[in-house]
Amino acid sequence: MSRYFCDLHIHSCLSPCADDDMTPGNIAGMATINGLQIVALTDHNTSKNCPAFFKQAQAFGLIPVPGMELTTTEDIHVVCLFATLEDAMAFDAFVDEGRPHIKNETEFFGHQYLINEDDSIRGEEDYLLLHTSGISIEEAYAEVYRRGGACFPAHVDRPSGGMIEVLGDVPPEPPFTAYELRDGALRDDYTARYPTLAPLMHVVSSDAHRLTDIAEAVFSIEIADEPYSSKAVRAELIRMLREVPHG
Repeated sequence: MSRYFCDLHIHSCLSPCADDDMTPGNIAGMATINGLQIVALTDHNTSKNCPAFFKQAQAFGLIPVPGMELTTTEDIHVVCLFATLEDAMAFDAFVDEGRPHIKNETEFFGHQYLINEDDSIRGEEDYLLLHTSGISIEEAYAEVYRRGGACFPAHVDRPSGGMIEVLGDVPPEPPFTAYELRDGALRDDYTARYPTLAPLMHVVSSDAHRLTDIAEAVFSIEIADEPYSSKAVRAELIRMLREVPHG
């Protein structure tokens, strides 16, 4: 077992609400400076910058995790992470087919830059990524898990897009096996107020939309990593996030 410092929720310049300098290369560079080892790219309702992120993260010696922050029909934000880039891109195609295709207005929402593997701009996503995906939370979990991924509610301690703010509570028999906090210091408070969360794995992520918001080496996860490979570490992380709690 080794301890890995993680940030599993970061937006690139493909998310219209993120800064334009949030390129995959800049994200990987800042994550390295901050002492992180495992980093996930989770743009709003898309994974299209994940191939470029994989290339850049590997160049910096990071373990990249491909993902997405999906907005469900209930307006709940869920983090979707995958063990392989191929699985992430298959889920991206599924989401892309069903989500609303409404033209982005860059003067109001910002650019949605698609990035090449060399960290250069290759174009823009035409359709606004901030709308709900048209996928229910139940369907999201089913589709992510069918592709071998892990899916959990994002930033439950935030009002905007947080599951607790939207639903008013935590479901008594939730389909998810993990949850995310923005502020790890709130874990005891939230598990006391919402006991359903207590046995679940928790992660603390930045939800960074600008380079200065990317997490420093604070939150970590112990992961079995022998024999070592980045692929094996990523797969074990996903397995842990999918594991059903006992008791």
